Amino acid sequence: MASHPPRDLTSRQVQSRAVRVLGTAQVFSGLGNGATLSLGSILAVDLSGTEATAGLVNTAMTLGSALISIPLAQLALDRGRRVSLSAGLAAGLVGQAVMVTAVFTRVFPLLLVGAFLVGFGAAVNLQARFAVTDLAEPEHRGRALSVVVWAVTVGAVLGPNLVGPGAVLSTALGIPTHAGPFLISAVGMLVGWLIILIGLRPDPLLVRRDLDRQSGVDHPVGGAPRRRLPFGIDRWGEGWAAVRSHPRAVAAVLSVVAAHGVMVGLMSMTPLHIQHEAGLTSQQLHAHPDVVVLIGFTLSLHVAGMYALSPVMGTLADRWGAVRTVVGGLSLLLAATGLTALLPQFHAAVVAGLILLGLGWSAVTVAGSTLLVAALEPQDRVPAQGFSDAVMSLSGALTSVVAGVIMGTLGYAGLSVLLAAVVIVALLAALRLGRQRTPDRPGPPESSVSTV
Repeated sequence: MASHPPRDLTSRQVQSRAVRVLGTAQVFSGLGNGATLSLGSILAVDLSGTEATAGLVNTAMTLGSALISIPLAQLALDRGRRVSLSAGLAAGLVGQAVMVTAVFTRVFPLLLVGAFLVGFGAAVNLQARFAVTDLAEPEHRGRALSVVVWAVTVGAVLGPNLVGPGAVLSTALGIPTHAGPFLISAVGMLVGWLIILIGLRPDPLLVRRDLDRQSGVDHPVGGAPRRRLPFGIDRWGEGWAAVRSHPRAVAAVLSVVAAHGVMVGLMSMTPLHIQHEAGLTSQQLHAHPDVVVLIGFTLSLHVAGMYALSPVMGTLADRWGAVRTVVGGLSLLLAATGLTALLPQFHAAVVAGLILLGLGWSAVTVAGSTLLVAALEPQDRVPAQGFSDAVMSLSGALTSVVAGVIMGTLGYAGLSVLLAAVVIVALLAALRLGRQRTPDRPGPPESSVSTV
């Protein structure tokens, strides 16, 4: 497969095309996680019969995202971004079908398997942001990355509100109520998959590799490692080795990991908290559609905070500095957890906290990802990106499990206090490591290569 664009295309044109294709795909694939986020904890309690399982669906989804991130990065090294991203979305489509089957059969373990596979699609949504940095000019990386993150807004905001339209579809088809939202999500993911599979040509990573080789910078290729363990476990050490020698890369990974874990932990427990505040059990919730709509609306505002202002975060990262933007985002997360810890009984305060939570996550994710790319040598970036996404998603999976237990013991306010402590630790680490600079590395500046 050719790794260079046609001769009448420059790398800038290939970059522009990649941004358009990936941005459009993100609009549709963002729908793929919506039903899982809004209905996951409720369905888990409904099918299992115990609130102790409330966080397990989101845990399964984020665990799937964590375990597939490094294999997707490896596949990108072997075959390019197009093959890697489309393969992840194909697995996510299978997951949507399994979740619909779980709703029909009311088999709880099947629900977890489906959520695990949907996590593969979620990993694609994360790695797409790095794909647009392959050919981006260094001074515009944050902006390019943030545009693709922003593109998720439409699907991600609509996703939690699929309960109503999904119920109408379910009635029309004569299927269980909760199956409809997953069908709509599956259609969105299918469209996103087709857009990437057909449209992401030339492949930006393969073009980047050719350009760097022309400049004397070689990239690692896949090849056959000495051993192949499931989910690329043997590759984790390579990603960490690429990160650990660069203090700012360590700061970037620590920040995005903490931000994602805190965001997932608080967000995943908010639907259950709203249900408790309404004095309803999961069985009674079906008779109170107003509460279901309120949950979807709250999560939509949170998701809007996560994605809608990401171009602003990218501009801040480029102009104000990635480290400062990361610190600002962590400060927003601290404000969010403080608000939900102090005023959990007021829904307006919970909504405000969830919006701040989304904004803080956006700032840290966009600026932290930009910082990671800038801190590393070109040949180290893809392994480090896979490692970062894997640890980031794994933190979300672990936090989902722990959050359910903590909320059952200490309540929503207690959970918020503990998450605030995590943010403080990450903030101190970012301030310390962000001041350290990696010594200048030999090699040509990236901006010197502009055309193919």
